[in-house]
Amino acid sequence: MQILEAAGYSCTRAAASLGLFDIIALNARQIRLIQVKTNRNAPPAEREAMELFDAPPNATKEIWIFHDYKKIPVISLL
Repeated sequence: MQILEAAGYSCTRAAASLGLFDIIALNARQIRLIQVKTNRNAPPAEREAMELFDAPPNATKEIWIFHDYKKIPVISLL
Protein backbone atom coordinates (compact mmCIF):
# COMPACT_ATOMS: atom_id res chain seq x y z
CA MET A 1 0.00 0.00 0.00
CA GLN A 2 2.94 2.33 0.60
CA ILE A 3 3.93 2.05 -3.07
CA LEU A 4 0.42 2.94 -4.20
CA GLU A 5 -0.09 5.76 -1.71
CA ALA A 6 3.25 7.29 -2.75
CA ALA A 7 1.91 7.23 -6.33
CA GLY A 8 -1.19 9.19 -5.29
CA TYR A 9 -3.72 6.41 -4.71
CA SER A 10 -6.09 6.07 -1.79
CA CYS A 11 -6.08 2.45 -0.64
CA THR A 12 -8.25 0.03 1.25
CA ARG A 13 -6.85 -3.26 2.49
CA ALA A 14 -9.06 -6.33 2.41
CA ALA A 15 -6.43 -9.03 3.02
CA ALA A 16 -7.46 -12.19 4.86
CA SER A 17 -11.08 -11.46 3.95
CA LEU A 18 -11.09 -14.44 1.58
CA GLY A 19 -12.15 -12.08 -1.20
CA LEU A 20 -10.61 -11.98 -4.64
CA PHE A 21 -8.49 -8.87 -4.07
CA ASP A 22 -6.31 -7.78 -1.14
CA ILE A 23 -6.03 -4.08 -1.99
CA ILE A 24 -8.38 -1.66 -3.71
CA ALA A 25 -6.56 1.48 -4.84
CA LEU A 26 -8.32 4.55 -6.24
CA ASN A 27 -7.35 7.85 -7.77
CA ALA A 28 -9.38 10.35 -9.83
CA ARG A 29 -9.09 8.25 -13.02
CA GLN A 30 -8.43 4.64 -12.11
CA ILE A 31 -9.35 1.74 -9.87
CA ARG A 32 -6.73 -0.93 -9.22
CA LEU A 33 -7.85 -4.30 -7.82
CA ILE A 34 -4.77 -6.06 -6.51
CA GLN A 35 -4.06 -9.57 -5.23
CA VAL A 36 -0.75 -9.74 -3.33
CA LYS A 37 1.32 -12.91 -3.19
CA THR A 38 4.71 -13.83 -1.76
CA ASN A 39 7.06 -15.97 -3.88
CA ARG A 40 4.27 -17.57 -5.94
CA ASN A 41 1.58 -16.79 -8.45
CA ALA A 42 -2.13 -17.19 -7.84
CA PRO A 43 -3.44 -20.73 -8.37
CA PRO A 44 -5.27 -21.25 -11.68
CA ALA A 45 -8.78 -21.29 -10.12
CA GLU A 46 -8.14 -18.06 -8.20
CA ARG A 47 -6.64 -16.41 -11.28
CA GLU A 48 -9.65 -17.42 -13.37
CA ALA A 49 -12.06 -16.02 -10.77
CA MET A 50 -10.17 -12.70 -10.84
CA GLU A 51 -10.26 -12.62 -14.64
CA LEU A 52 -14.02 -13.25 -14.65
CA PHE A 53 -14.74 -10.61 -11.99
CA ASP A 54 -16.99 -7.94 -13.50
CA ALA A 55 -15.00 -4.76 -12.85
CA PRO A 56 -15.74 -1.24 -14.16
CA PRO A 57 -14.02 -0.24 -17.44
CA ASN A 58 -11.55 2.02 -15.64
CA ALA A 59 -10.37 -0.80 -13.33
CA THR A 60 -7.32 -2.99 -13.68
CA LYS A 61 -7.04 -6.42 -12.09
CA GLU A 62 -3.48 -7.13 -10.97
CA ILE A 63 -1.39 -9.74 -9.20
CA TRP A 64 1.61 -8.40 -7.32
CA ILE A 65 4.26 -10.99 -6.41
CA PHE A 66 6.85 -10.01 -3.84
CA HIS A 67 9.91 -12.26 -3.92
CA ASP A 68 12.10 -12.70 -0.83
CA TYR A 69 14.02 -9.57 0.14
CA LYS A 70 12.66 -7.54 -2.81
CA LYS A 71 10.87 -4.26 -2.18
CA ILE A 72 9.43 -3.94 -5.69
CA PRO A 73 6.85 -6.54 -6.81
CA VAL A 74 6.53 -8.31 -10.12
CA ILE A 75 3.17 -7.05 -11.42
CA SER A 76 0.93 -9.05 -13.77
CA LEU A 77 -2.15 -7.50 -15.34
CA LEU A 78 -5.12 -9.77 -15.95
